[in-house]
Amino acid sequence: MKRVLAGALAGVFAISATAALAQGKPPLKLGGILDMSSLYADITGPGSELAAKMAVEDFGGEVLGRKVEIVVADHLNKADLAANIARDMLDNQGVEMIFDVAASATALAAGEIAKARGKIVIFNGPGSIRLTNEACGPYTVHYVFDTFAQANVTGLAAVKSGLDSWFFLTADYAFGQDLEKDTTNVVVKSGGKVLGSVRHPLNTSDFSSFLLQAQSSKAKVIGLANAGGDTINAIKQGAEFGITKGGQKISPLLAFVTDIDSVGLETAQGLLLAEAFYWDLNDDSRAFSKRFMERNKGRVPTSAQAGVYSSVLHYLKSVKAAGTTDAAAVMKLMKETPINDMFARNGKIRDDGRMVHDMYLFEVKKPSESKGRWDDYKLLATVPGNEAFQSLDISRCPLVKK
Repeated sequence: MKRVLAGALAGVFAISATAALAQGKPPLKLGGILDMSSLYADITGPGSELAAKMAVEDFGGEVLGRKVEIVVADHLNKADLAANIARDMLDNQGVEMIFDVAASATALAAGEIAKARGKIVIFNGPGSIRLTNEACGPYTVHYVFDTFAQANVTGLAAVKSGLDSWFFLTADYAFGQDLEKDTTNVVVKSGGKVLGSVRHPLNTSDFSSFLLQAQSSKAKVIGLANAGGDTINAIKQGAEFGITKGGQKISPLLAFVTDIDSVGLETAQGLLLAEAFYWDLNDDSRAFSKRFMERNKGRVPTSAQAGVYSSVLHYLKSVKAAGTTDAAAVMKLMKETPINDMFARNGKIRDDGRMVHDMYLFEVKKPSESKGRWDDYKLLATVPGNEAFQSLDISRCPLVKK
């Protein structure tokens, strides 16, 4: 009887110990390095944090017996600060994966830290093509858009329609420079010509001198190789200068639905732009966006924020399938598994880290065509991912076998 009782008690203690051990597992931390307070805050910022948390909730809140936590920090659009945040997250906070890292200079800096530590980093907000070329890494993913695709979709459509002479207003950092370069290549290859360009500092409030140079060039298109608040200010001030009334077109080479909302349809109508996602594209995008808006003060998700949701969910599914958070094992499954959700259909992560998916060419509606706030776009074309993004044949990523 004593032996039976002792055996039963031992079993109870073993179960209790196992339960206690499971409860004692550290949380799985995912780190967002975001612009929470400056010119890209509407594009990523608190909305990206919310999107990541929604992905965790929809997944079930835990994986491999570990609670999943989202931690975020504001990089203030400073590359050195982004690198320090990434270093602290990975070395001291126990973060296993970094996401978003809005802005290209900050992404390039944080990406090097993650690469050196063998950790997965998924870029949603930045656009520089360098992230999947010279700066690619075995655990680096560029998820939403890049300068090559933006240039390819918007620039090609414009030249084909007869808008074949260009002048660029370019943000003077990695993203703007790459966007100008990639669009120039598309314009010239398509038979157009570039008449000149001028570079402006990041977060510029006064575009008057830059716009006057663009206006005097007589180019048919003034290409805005910038983003966020810079794009908004340039479009608004361009309207005040009467640039579009004078016959020149302003083409934002990267614009988000939040930018168009800030500018207003009266000023933005007729603009051509490329996007990776639009809230009103299909039933799945509308269902996700409805839930997002309920928690985001009625504001729809940008493509970057939708990409955060999709990529975090894809990462968590891969962790579960791999049975580990080991970067090599998880990344192998992330690349092998097609992505089918509200963001992408048959999306695939290539060897260079580029997530290939369809891109969309939109025209901004006239005020008379819109049914209300956020009803801003009409779809002109769907561009398959293998046509929109740079092919592996011309990749400069050292990981790509030629």
